[in-house]
Formats: sequence, C-alpha cells, structure tokens
Amino acid sequence: MTTAEHLDLIDRLRAQVFPDRPVRLGRHASGPGHHLALLGGTADFWEDDGSRRAEAADQIGAEYAALVLALTGRWGPPQIFTLSSPARGGPDEEEIPEPWQEIGNSTDHVHLWWVEDRWLVVCVVRGAEEDPYLLMAGVTVTDPP
Repeated sequence: MTTAEHLDLIDRLRAQVFPDRPVRLGRHASGPGHHLALLGGTADFWEDDGSRRAEAADQIGAEYAALVLALTGRWGPPQIFTLSSPARGGPDEEEIPEPWQEIGNSTDHVHLWWVEDRWLVVCVVRGAEEDPYLLMAGVTVTDPP
C-alpha cells in the first residue's frame, strides 16, 4: 500500500463505529472503543539466513517514517509513547485494556496523535525473530497505559 492508501484506511477507521464486542476480520481487529488495522508488512524470516532482515527492516522503517511524516503534516507532531514492561503485563501487573495489550505485546513504542476525541496510533510490530515486521494503525478512545 502507498502512504495515500494508508491515510485513506486510517480515515475510514476514524469514521467507523466501535463494535460492542471484539471482532476480527482478516487484517482488522475491533472491539469496544478501538479499531486496529494491518497496513502492510514484510515476509517472514523462517527460511532466512539473516540476510533479508536488514533490508526488510529498512523497507518497513521507510514506510513507517513516510506515514508518520504525512500524519504529522495533518495533525502536528506526535507523542512518542514507550510501552515499558507494565504495558506488557505480568503476574503482579494490572490488566492492560485493549488495544494497548495487543499493541504492547509486539512493540516497544508507538507514535500517537490526539485527533478530535480519539487517539490515533501507528507502530511497527513484530513477534518472534522469524516473524514479519508489520505496519499497524489504530484508533481508540482508551488512553495509553
């Protein structure tokens, strides 16, 4: 997807009504007070000797930077929010609300904008070392933890 297509999808997310219960449809997940969408990603690295990872990280990093720049042009400088260990939860930690629980399980920071009455969040997530890099966007009324 291009940056213009990312912006179009983000605008559609911002306009959608939040569902009463969690719903997952393909590349999108929604629930009470939030929507998350996969904007793009790289291939996985299960059969990679490590040579493709740096190139893939550069590619997704460039997409992420272009999206952050476009959103900054619309809504001003973002807040960069670090998701430290409490955002990832633990046996003694309080429960983290969605979408922050899902986001915090796969990334250590996000770019945030407060737009009208909702948070707009963009980030790159990645699970295990063999997993792809994924460019994500979300809209939520839930404040970051």
